[in-house]
Amino acid sequence: MTDATNNTPKSSLLTVSPRVKQRNAAEARFKMYGIAAVMTGLVFLIILLSTILFNGVGAFQQTFIEVPVYLNEAKLDKNGNRDPEDIKKVSTFGYNPLIEQAIYDTISAKMDKNPLAKAKEAKALISASAAAQIRDVVIANPDLIGQTVDFRILAASRVDGYLKDRVTRESIARDKNIDAVHLDIIDALRAKGIVKREFNWSFITGADASESRPEQAGMGVSMLGSLFMMLVVLVLSLPIGVAASIYLEEFAPQNKWTDLIEVNISNLAAVPSIVFGILGLAVFIQFAGLPQSAPLVGGLVLTLMTLPTIIISTRASLKSVPPSIRDAALGLGASKMQSVFHHVLPLAMPGILTGTIIGLAQALGETAPLLLIGMVGYIASNYPTGPIAGFMDPNSAMPAQIYEWAKRADPAYYERAWGGIIILLVFLITMNIIAIILRRRFERRW
Repeated sequence: MTDATNNTPKSSLLTVSPRVKQRNAAEARFKMYGIAAVMTGLVFLIILLSTILFNGVGAFQQTFIEVPVYLNEAKLDKNGNRDPEDIKKVSTFGYNPLIEQAIYDTISAKMDKNPLAKAKEAKALISASAAAQIRDVVIANPDLIGQTVDFRILAASRVDGYLKDRVTRESIARDKNIDAVHLDIIDALRAKGIVKREFNWSFITGADASESRPEQAGMGVSMLGSLFMMLVVLVLSLPIGVAASIYLEEFAPQNKWTDLIEVNISNLAAVPSIVFGILGLAVFIQFAGLPQSAPLVGGLVLTLMTLPTIIISTRASLKSVPPSIRDAALGLGASKMQSVFHHVLPLAMPGILTGTIIGLAQALGETAPLLLIGMVGYIASNYPTGPIAGFMDPNSAMPAQIYEWAKRADPAYYERAWGGIIILLVFLITMNIIAIILRRRFERRW
């Protein structure tokens, strides 16, 4: 009997087989797909950030007109006694003719020929808030009455848009608020240094304004409203979320009830945020009687929305601590609570803090829950008078303010909506940087 002949073709280790070539080609294609996906994401990110910056940077600059205004005593203080109460009786309508005459005289002095027939036509160049601005200065300083005082007043939104290329001569053909003559005046005054574009600090520190005064609108009050809301969310969600996570992960028995709780927590994390707004409207406003549009109510609603995220991230951080840490603590005589609070919790702290800040950042950018509790329709025009008022008085929030501006008709508000997005992104990036710093600060090796 003879051995069977082996007909298997011999191959060398130095020769790449067809199957290996096929696998290598598939791997190369997969790498190419991955690189293409990353590059596509980067391209869209660059487009997004470029669009935001291009549309929003203009909100941080504003056009001002420097003009000397004669504070006529016969108009502002007929009795001549400089009594603040008498001066307050003069409304903004009494200041408008003084400002218009000042603008008209400035045009006459700086241009060869004044194209305006009367002083009232200069009203189109200035903001509707100019009279209130000068009135506040006069009430605070009654001795200025009877003098000619230099004021730096806001230009109208159409004028500001013209200098930012948002308004063109073609686009104002049917505009009743301004015409080509006014734009010629602006060009002449700008050349003389009377009309200037400067950094607009009021956009960061100011309050919201009405439809007719977009050039005066700012994010300051709504930023403060978001701050008070985040304080409520932090004070409530962090201890409640961490305590619930520790109990479920370390102390709760594994039975059908805990399984049901865990499933419901996971489901709540996926519930649309507007559902929490409906819950807040029903429970906190209609049932509990808390004030509508108050940051306290907004904070409570966002706390309900943030809790599932914090609980899930905290439990994941606790699970990441090796069981040997617990066993070693228990073996040395520590109680269950001592092993958790003295050993497990400090090691899980970086993940807990990171999850908390990410949850707060998510809550900071939410708009839908605030729709239901009235924080969108409220015009945040005044700063709160104190901490209690900051929590209880009606206010707005940054995402709600952006949403409100985006709805308004004037293009200047559209520009401010983009500028508000820039401020909101700065806050979100700052919170994520803090999360990274805290993670590295509290991180321990085991």
